[in-house]
Amino acid sequence: MTDQKGKGSGAGADRVATGRFTTDEIPPESVMLTRLDAALNWARKNSLWPLPFGTACCAIEFMGMVSSVFDLSRFGAEVVRFSPRQSDLLIVAGTVTYKQAPILRRIYEQMAEPKWVISMGVCASSGGFYDNYCTLQGIDKVIPVDYYVAGCPPRPEAVLQALVEIQNRIVANPAPR
Repeated sequence: MTDQKGKGSGAGADRVATGRFTTDEIPPESVMLTRLDAALNWARKNSLWPLPFGTACCAIEFMGMVSSVFDLSRFGAEVVRFSPRQSDLLIVAGTVTYKQAPILRRIYEQMAEPKWVISMGVCASSGGFYDNYCTLQGIDKVIPVDYYVAGCPPRPEAVLQALVEIQNRIVANPAPR
């Protein structure tokens, strides 16, 4: 029995053909629905490219963080870059002087959007015990900081926690700054 348009009027006549399957036959495990910003944030979260700006002893701890013991790559930040144009995560590790401040600012400006900053150690965060005429009392005087890691020097686990926190912020905040 067929209707006027030539389609069958029996059971299943209202199915719409979409490739190999009709809409009611598509296996649910083969379909993933999401929003574009959620997919982009998932990709950003799992592919951070860090740029280390190491000036003192905290830079040695960064080397420990990328070693096989702590393995930064298991958190999706495997590709350490030394070019700001290829990086989206700036890790400032160590003392920053007033003479280095314009360089740090320029490196930050050269990074592509969206970008994030970790201030690693007490010297980068607040100047540390170098309260003198030539030491910048925190990099937040020059560039915005997303996460501060305490310690002199901080343990690699603390920096990994900062990385995980930034990843959580990326997923929670669909609009980059």
